[in-house]
Amino acid sequence: MKRVAVLGSTGSIGTRTLEVARHLGDRIRVVALAGGNNVALLSDQIDELRPQLYHTLRPEAVRAGGAKLTSLEDIARHEDVDTVVVATSGNAGLRPTIAALRSGKTVLLANKEVLVMAGALVMEAARDSGALMIPVDSEHSALWQCLRGEKNGIGRLLLTASGGPFYRYAADRLADVTPGEALAHPVWSMGKKITIDSATLMNKGLEVIEAHWLFGVPFDNIDVLVHPDCIVHSLVEFVDGSVKAQLGPPDMALPIQYALSYPDRVPGLVTPLSWGGALTLTFEPVDAGRFPCLRLAEKAGRAGLTYPAVLCGADAAAVELFLQGAIRFTDIAALVEQAMEAHQPEVDPGLDQILDADEWARRFVMDRQRIAESASAVTPEDKQEVR
Repeated sequence: MKRVAVLGSTGSIGTRTLEVARHLGDRIRVVALAGGNNVALLSDQIDELRPQLYHTLRPEAVRAGGAKLTSLEDIARHEDVDTVVVATSGNAGLRPTIAALRSGKTVLLANKEVLVMAGALVMEAARDSGALMIPVDSEHSALWQCLRGEKNGIGRLLLTASGGPFYRYAADRLADVTPGEALAHPVWSMGKKITIDSATLMNKGLEVIEAHWLFGVPFDNIDVLVHPDCIVHSLVEFVDGSVKAQLGPPDMALPIQYALSYPDRVPGLVTPLSWGGALTLTFEPVDAGRFPCLRLAEKAGRAGLTYPAVLCGADAAAVELFLQGAIRFTDIAALVEQAMEAHQPEVDPGLDQILDADEWARRFVMDRQRIAESASAVTPEDKQEVR
């Protein structure tokens, strides 16, 4: 039996993780749950699963039963936890992930920002303790599965992308898309932030950085392919010309279950692919010119230092502004680029400097937007009066 803590239990990955845990039955015992503001759902989860530990931003509103309130880091390093699912969003996953790895826990990582912002620190913590880190993102799980048993000879990693809802749009249409349109992903069901990142292709840029850290592959050897069918979740091309691919239905239950049941494979929740008819798999190169977030992410990854943290912070703030209707879809990339150009990076940053850079970028984007709103509120008459 694995004793599991689920950080981010009320989000889309967290709730799917608990569905898989129920399916696995006696193989899994949920020892700890951590949620954010969805206190009603967290209370229901605690009522059902009876964890020892819990964390929330609003403890006064949670029905905790006999569970003990504690911090994310204390949950991650607790002696009764051996497996930590990091399904939080944004920078909230950094400290508990490092705490878990330093304590020798197995980490099931479903938070992109952890490796993007602090890849060197995270991988160092895993190496020092010998802890196992299993990727849960469908693309990285696919690469991880393809590389099991392989000792060397990686030529290229090929990350697949659905292309999102706007991949066929002409460039001049992108400025006018609405938050509602951007949230209507054609295949995957995800949280709002990652759905918008999928529409801008920022998520694919973040995944390139993650793959670099997880598998130790240079950026020059990591490519992105658009694969609208969403059946091939990623591929590995070896130096001899052989290619391995991992296929499956587009359902996060698959990588979650494999991570929870590893090293075993057991019957799952998902209906397998049907092989009775024709199956068409299409791939094409990314048109990065129309989706600059991918280019910006790769630039930040290559630059290193605190640039990836600025990328994440600026994107989080810009996506929030877009969801509020305050900026256009195309302004997301523009604001991220402005933040990266204005940033003065830290050399050899520690975790505090990385988190400070993330916070600086969020403030930068919000301040830029306030300045823009103030400028647009000035009427021609006001301008004439000033002159």
